[in-house]
Amino acid sequence: MPQKFDYIIIGSGLAGLQLAYRLSEDPFFQKLQIAIIDPSAKDTNDKTWCFWEKGDGKWDNLITKSWDHGKFISTETNLDLELKPYSYKMLKSIDFYNFVKSELKNTSNFHFILDEIIEIDEDNSTALGKNDTYIATHFFDSRIDSDYLEDSKSTKIFQHFKGLHIKTSASVFDESTFTMMDFRIKFPDSTSFTYVLPLSEDEALIEYTFFTPFLTEESIYNTYLHTYIKEILKIEEYEIIDTEKGVIPMTDYAFHKASSPKVTKIGTAGSWVKGSTGYSFKHTEKKIAQLVENIKSGKEPQGNILNVRSRWYDAIFLDVLNRNNELGEQLFTKFYTNNTPQEIFKYLDEETAILEELKIMISMYHSEFIRSFLRKLF
Repeated sequence: MPQKFDYIIIGSGLAGLQLAYRLSEDPFFQKLQIAIIDPSAKDTNDKTWCFWEKGDGKWDNLITKSWDHGKFISTETNLDLELKPYSYKMLKSIDFYNFVKSELKNTSNFHFILDEIIEIDEDNSTALGKNDTYIATHFFDSRIDSDYLEDSKSTKIFQHFKGLHIKTSASVFDESTFTMMDFRIKFPDSTSFTYVLPLSEDEALIEYTFFTPFLTEESIYNTYLHTYIKEILKIEEYEIIDTEKGVIPMTDYAFHKASSPKVTKIGTAGSWVKGSTGYSFKHTEKKIAQLVENIKSGKEPQGNILNVRSRWYDAIFLDVLNRNNELGEQLFTKFYTNNTPQEIFKYLDEETAILEELKIMISMYHSEFIRSFLRKLF
């Protein structure tokens, strides 16, 4: 017989666990039986999330490190970024997974199931897994349909990276300041940069990152990482403690349109990742807050979650990068030089008014934006 639940959350990654945890905190959902289904036990540190926020936050007990100061470096400028009242926070995925799973296992209405969902039969409110069949009144689905790669109308950039967590024999890092972007070591004709998160005077996570319409070989990441460490940081001897790699879609593809009355797409599959940056942690938290309020108000869960105006801005920016990837350093230099970190964070958090957004756009002006605007308009 199929297993029956009120809600089923498909995927126990960032979106699935944030949603489950938020539901567990609200008495409105205490009598509902909720399953979280994923083929993975989520027992490894598979990624690192970073985000900015003002003051104390909900996840501060899990934070590995935070910074009030940052740097932006290009071939033209070296900027000190004073972030207050914001701080930039780093959270390891394994700490997040362990915390949320531990909290939910203390409840009687949340159930973790190791299985891979193959198909959802909406007519029968049934999810078919490899191991079992499940019935629910509503499904929250974080799976991405790879068909989006074949869509000719949307723009697709990939944020892809490799990071090295290194330990040095000497004290070489200023642990009070992280580097948001450093363009001094750049792959030819591309938007590529190094990102540095110093954890102590002798430890740091150093990532080489691309915002490009193409992927690359691992040897490329390795070459540029080691070049940066040797030539920019002047470090000759170091130990690699850990590595991480990732690919994040930066796209204006409308993933969320796959939602239906019985299935709400969440996370990347719900278009929750910020298209122009790839940041997801705080955006997910905000989207889930709106989703929960929608349910409690008797509305469609996905209603009014997305900021249409911000998606439009992101689509234009992505089109520029897709067609003129070599412009990335120039555009980001304008972005950081002509705006304060506070203005940038507010804009990227999608909390700005139209006049504030116009200021940002004027500050980054390039004729290619006009061409991309017209392409996206028509």
